[in-house]
Amino acid sequence: MAEAHEAVAFSFSVGHEGFNVDVSYDVFKALFYAGYRSWKLRCRRTLNSLYNSLYPGHPSRGIACCGVVAGLYFKGYDPSFHIIDWLESNIFRRYLQPRNGKILACIVFGGGGYILFIQLRQYTLKKLFSYHGWMYQEHGKNIGLVPKIWSVLVKLCVGRNPSLFSCQNFLPSLPLPSLDETLRRYLRSVRPLYDDNEYQRMEKLAEEFKQTIGRKLQRYLWLKWIISTNYVSDWWEKFIYLRGRSPIMVNSNFYGLDAIYIRPTTIQTARAANLTCAAFRYRTELDHENIKPLMIQKFVPLCSSQYERQFNTVRIPGKETDKIIHYADSHHVAVYHKGRWYKVFMFYKDNLLQPCELQLQLDEIIRDTTPPNYGEEHLAALTAGERPLWAEARETYFSSGVNRYSLEAIEKAAFVLILDDEDFEIGTQDVKSDWPTSDKGSMTGKLDDYACAILHGKAYNRWFDKSFNFIVSRNAVFGFNVEHSWADAPITGHLAEYVLSEDIMNYGYDALGNTCGTPRFTALKPIKLKWNIPESCNLMIEKSLVQATKVYNDVDLHIYVQDSYGKGFMKKHRLSPDAYIQMSLQLAHYRDSGHFNLTYEASMTRLFRDGRTETVRSCSIESSHWVKAMEDPTVSKVERIKLLRAACDHHQLQYRDAMSGKGIDRHLFCLYVVSKYLNLDSPFLHQVLQEPWKLSTSQTATTYDDKRLTKLMSQKPDLAEKMALDRLKNIAAAGGGFGPVAADGYGVSYIITSEDLIFFHISSNKSSAETDSKRFGQRIQQAMQDMRELLESESKSASSSKNEKKISTVVPSTDQPA
Repeated sequence: MAEAHEAVAFSFSVGHEGFNVDVSYDVFKALFYAGYRSWKLRCRRTLNSLYNSLYPGHPSRGIACCGVVAGLYFKGYDPSFHIIDWLESNIFRRYLQPRNGKILACIVFGGGGYILFIQLRQYTLKKLFSYHGWMYQEHGKNIGLVPKIWSVLVKLCVGRNPSLFSCQNFLPSLPLPSLDETLRRYLRSVRPLYDDNEYQRMEKLAEEFKQTIGRKLQRYLWLKWIISTNYVSDWWEKFIYLRGRSPIMVNSNFYGLDAIYIRPTTIQTARAANLTCAAFRYRTELDHENIKPLMIQKFVPLCSSQYERQFNTVRIPGKETDKIIHYADSHHVAVYHKGRWYKVFMFYKDNLLQPCELQLQLDEIIRDTTPPNYGEEHLAALTAGERPLWAEARETYFSSGVNRYSLEAIEKAAFVLILDDEDFEIGTQDVKSDWPTSDKGSMTGKLDDYACAILHGKAYNRWFDKSFNFIVSRNAVFGFNVEHSWADAPITGHLAEYVLSEDIMNYGYDALGNTCGTPRFTALKPIKLKWNIPESCNLMIEKSLVQATKVYNDVDLHIYVQDSYGKGFMKKHRLSPDAYIQMSLQLAHYRDSGHFNLTYEASMTRLFRDGRTETVRSCSIESSHWVKAMEDPTVSKVERIKLLRAACDHHQLQYRDAMSGKGIDRHLFCLYVVSKYLNLDSPFLHQVLQEPWKLSTSQTATTYDDKRLTKLMSQKPDLAEKMALDRLKNIAAAGGGFGPVAADGYGVSYIITSEDLIFFHISSNKSSAETDSKRFGQRIQQAMQDMRELLESESKSASSSKNEKKISTVVPSTDQPA
């Protein structure tokens, strides 16, 4: 392939026969196409920036406005009240003829007036989106007057057909809560965790903090809030992610799994080609900003800033802190197979490769019998071990020569593709079949091994620094591993859903399981990366591998499949599915540990500019009262149900507070950062930040676009006959998970895939005597069963009462015949 010789595109030498000039025109042609594509991309981004700056308006409307102003002016109607005449006489007359000056003055006035109008609309929308009272309206009840007026105003001001980043300019800033309110909420949240003496101590620490340095820290934080778009996100990324010196494998990176009930092929290279091409199509959609921003209530936008670094992004190690580097463009992917690294180009003459063309390259890699270079097989273990060791090795051995070129090929890739040399077993269903005939729960053991392979693999067969790795097993099962610092899970979840739907519904496979189509040209050749790794560097690689192996050998990962009932039952009893599941986790964890523990549930704050996440403290006074009632045989079922509903309602309130900027933990975290910058010690903040999250939870949301699915279904009528639309909505059915946050705690990720199916991803450490992931899965199963029986008793009681009422009211009339 021409691009393989970029380094020798032009050579000049002097010999016995005179000057010798060697020019590779193929390489210059390839470089021309690469430059041409980059130029087009820059132009596209410039136009998109102009469009976004004027949204909810449009440049064409601005031009039309200028035309209307000029037309009215030259017809004798001056809409500017003589401002146009002033502009022409005082500014443009010196340089232009009177008529031309008037035309330009009309354009300036019309354009300026339109921009001013757009700025007013953007300011109005920013103020409107700062209101979150609509979130607190209960479903099924009459909406208040204020939310009604608010929704009408938003619909009047907001534009149509926004692009991905159109709404960024009028998203509000994350509000800064008052110190008193945060401390009050915090003390209420920890009340179930402490006895009276410990709680009084925390109250005293909080009061001392408020009366001493708390107000000062709040004022400094207020200054940061004034000058930044988001007072949390930059510090959160820097101190929570990039400053961490421990391995990011398991501790930070998270994973996602394949579609569990759909197996389109068993040919590894075909599946990898389809998924990779789909990912590049998605990247094109991002570059062109054709993807619509996610909306709540169909007109409240979520922040899209996290999408910017999804591709062409890498985390670079440092001795004290890492950094994230995002490249404007990338024309290739880095591929790993059996200890060897390859550079595979994805474009030919400025055209994205088709899956059938990419599969030929991947087949070349599979057939390649060249052994890895010395040190190459375990090289990626450097990204899995402790960060200072990797930083030292990178600076010492990868800053020049062939090692630098090969490392840049990986780090500058759009993403990493792993062609695994193992099979992932996830079920007994046949290829291309619909739902499996076997019981869903019987797959649990296989899912555990599969999830472990995606979370950490062998530590040396994943490049954990890249924004994400696509992993395809030998039997064509897919998974992805994601570096966490650049964005949160929903962003990659959106990508995964896109590529899986494209893979199955758009690209497809032929009868043999290979990609469809005919290559347009001779197969391109992948470039095998070369490495010159000395013995001293290899010792560092093996040391990092030992560190990483110790980490992943301690992981206890289990997937519990809850298939006896799901969100349909919960909604039937008028309970929020998320709150219901969180209460089941509280009950399960109390039974598992014997006491209440600090519980973390991630909530997004993307209603605000550059928002990421906030914490919902699921262990509350209300939830603890309900859990105790469930364990107390003297408490009636009626009382238990009452307490359950109160606990779910309070959890929903906390979730809404977190989404609307009234959370606790990010505010306290930023106060702690300010205290460190000022060298001020706070026993209260130290206590707060040291409290372990024994139970860390997160819900995996789905973001499928029903309209897009319906369109694809109409284009594939044969596929529509085989698969129901509601099943296609759950292509990414199994979700994903993460490692435990506390050494003696659990990490639980769950995804509600359908009315009767929930996947729980449970992680813990084998070294902890207090935890056991399979045991906790059983606790969740029992808690869900107990809650179901509790609510069913309510239904039976209500039904019985209703029947008795009917019987008592239907009395036979004495004047009717027998």
